[in-house]
Amino acid sequence: MAKGKADKETPLMKQYNAIKAKHPGALLLFRVGDFYETFGEDAIIASKVLDIVLTKRANGAASHIELAGFPHHALDNYLPKLVRAGNRVAICDQLEDPKSVKGIVKRGVTELVTPGLSFNDNVLDKRKNNYLAAVQLGSTAGVAFLDLSTGEFTCAEGSWDYVEKLLQSFQPAEILYSKAHKQTLPGSLKEHSVTFALEDWVFQRDYTYEKLIRHFQTSSLKGFGIEGLVQGTTAAGAILHYLEETEHRETSHISTISRIAAEKYVWLDKFTIRNLELVAPQQEGGIPLISILDETVTPMGSRMLKRWMVLPLKDGALIEQRLEVVAHLIEEAETAEALEQHLKHIGDMERLISKVAVGRINPREMNQLRKSLEYSLPIKELLGNSPQPALKKLADQLHTCQYLLDKIKTELKEDAPMLTHQAE
Repeated sequence: MAKGKADKETPLMKQYNAIKAKHPGALLLFRVGDFYETFGEDAIIASKVLDIVLTKRANGAASHIELAGFPHHALDNYLPKLVRAGNRVAICDQLEDPKSVKGIVKRGVTELVTPGLSFNDNVLDKRKNNYLAAVQLGSTAGVAFLDLSTGEFTCAEGSWDYVEKLLQSFQPAEILYSKAHKQTLPGSLKEHSVTFALEDWVFQRDYTYEKLIRHFQTSSLKGFGIEGLVQGTTAAGAILHYLEETEHRETSHISTISRIAAEKYVWLDKFTIRNLELVAPQQEGGIPLISILDETVTPMGSRMLKRWMVLPLKDGALIEQRLEVVAHLIEEAETAEALEQHLKHIGDMERLISKVAVGRINPREMNQLRKSLEYSLPIKELLGNSPQPALKKLADQLHTCQYLLDKIKTELKEDAPMLTHQAE
């Protein structure tokens, strides 16, 4: 922007433009009093996506600028619509009390929400994982997947054909890649609805390897079985960089990373998944197979069933084990019904626990976690008394978290509010 034009701007718009320049490509929600405002091109996009009024405001001697906004307390209603439309959204809040400040209030971006990175329940589909993926292209290709809402982190490498099948199976909400490959991106990647290019240096091997070992506080990646996956771990490290770039710095719940075992699954290409209508119908109003099969009673079960459907097992022994568990529960109808009744009271523990780790859980959600832990106790007992080996093994793996359960009961009222304080 020319200096003469900048001098004519209002102080508020100078501050807005300075913050906007730090987040190119993101739609900036700029907190002004009791409203989140958008300006210029952002306002035009927001008005169309959210169906809100587009107006203009004076920008000093620099003429007028488009404006569209909504009340700050309506953020949970409007944010999901912006993100689902494929926008990266930077939330810029007031960092000090306006009543105690003369002049312009200090503001800063407190979170950058993208299609692949969110904890917002209104953005997330409880029956689907919300994966962020990164791809590294070369003589072999690498890919990594992270569901920030659950902490699940995996990586793999191989031919592009193999990576493409992984992308089709995992169906990430957003894909990261290096700007160096922008002109040579495979056609299937270009077709993906939401992609984002990072600087070439982010995908340098030394940088990404250091990112991973510092995050996991290890001297190498051998313990995770991914030391030899040069391209895969490079993609994984790029994801950790992206978390920092988008102000997601509380990442302790991402406690491990695993290798996707190519030899373990039957890899379905996009034509097979599409033509069999496994997860989405080909015709409007159609019903995919997953909708018919999914009778699960918890969000975790629903997400697991979908993964099982698009990642069929090869190992005959593991397949038999699953079938034996199903047969046992059909024969022991009373046990199955008792398990189902307890499971119905269990919330989305994967995502609740992740919210605890990043400090984003509210008192009401903490009580949901308490309730879920309470109902896990009779589940552990039922499984432990089962003669079925696989179910007894599950019982041994279930931790009662008794200390945490007692702590929540002691510290939190049954009718806890949604928020710890009333935000202004």
